[in-house]
Amino acid sequence: MGGLYRFLTSDSQFRWLGPEKGVVHLSLSAVMNAAWDLVARFEAKPLWRLLADKTPEELVDIADLRYLSDALTREEAIAILRAKESTRAERVARLQRSGYPVYTTSAGWLGYSDEKLRRLCQEAVDGGYGHIKLKVGANLEEDVRRVKIAREVLGPDRHLMIDANQVWDVDEAIEWVQALAEFKPLWIEEPTSPDDILGHAKIRRAVAPIGVATGEHCHNRVMFKQFLQAEALDFLQLDTGRLASINEILAVLLLAAKFRIPVCPHAGGVGLCEMVQHISVLDYVVVAGDLTDRVTEFVDHLHEHFTNPCVVSEQVPGAGVGYVLPTQPGYSTEMYTASIAQFRFPDGTYWAAANGASGEVTAD
Repeated sequence: MGGLYRFLTSDSQFRWLGPEKGVVHLSLSAVMNAAWDLVARFEAKPLWRLLADKTPEELVDIADLRYLSDALTREEAIAILRAKESTRAERVARLQRSGYPVYTTSAGWLGYSDEKLRRLCQEAVDGGYGHIKLKVGANLEEDVRRVKIAREVLGPDRHLMIDANQVWDVDEAIEWVQALAEFKPLWIEEPTSPDDILGHAKIRRAVAPIGVATGEHCHNRVMFKQFLQAEALDFLQLDTGRLASINEILAVLLLAAKFRIPVCPHAGGVGLCEMVQHISVLDYVVVAGDLTDRVTEFVDHLHEHFTNPCVVSEQVPGAGVGYVLPTQPGYSTEMYTASIAQFRFPDGTYWAAANGASGEVTAD
């Protein structure tokens, strides 16, 4: 699979069209994610297990370490993996007992009434969640009120995170987060443009001990390398559909381990929760070997379209909610034929119905 990845990225026209970014890189991600799913199903293993059964040398052969040698050498990558190799089984057993820790975003979308926000936060607490995330950034006065409500429901011991979805300039982000600091958020997510590495570093210095989390819009491993070198983040939120599959994701996991930054992947989109559970398990079992400050996003929607949807539960009372360790072969990305037939654009039955109701629907 390392060879296939390098073959697909070696064509000169591929690089001229836009190396490591844009639609070409996203297309590479789609093709390689599908290929990894096929390989894991062929080997009759869940993807995380397929990778956990490989040696450090085999894993480093898979990882795309190009342009990273000033931050991570091949020898360092092998050493990171070798240090955790003998205890992989212990960590698998731990996940089988209690799952991989998750947080929910579903309680705190913008636009919810105060009553609905309070109710959903209470439902999350009653459901065993120890981490809850709220969207912020539309209005400071409203944010103060909303975050206060959430903190009241969560109490002092559960974790509250806030997410601005890139809406602020750097100095505005600092002022806004400082205004919310009394409610002790664990992190501020995407406080400014996801491309502004130095801006994130300035924000991080100014709002500490509140952490800075970002990465769902980081388009390649080189950008992550620079975020880590610039000490611009506290929580690394890679996206499994944006990076170019396991080959690039593994490189980012290794970088994060080298810089001792916890990986808390982004999820929530169609199939992202299904994919990301494999990545978090891979990081814990094979790469980082640590759950400290690690928690993975979960959004409870659209899982019904997948043949092997992710499952979260409170397997050990009081231990919090976690992704149940995937056991079915593959990357958990296979969709039901009926769902594809309904929603495939532009000829699915859903779009045909829309066409009949409101005029022609086209790819334009």
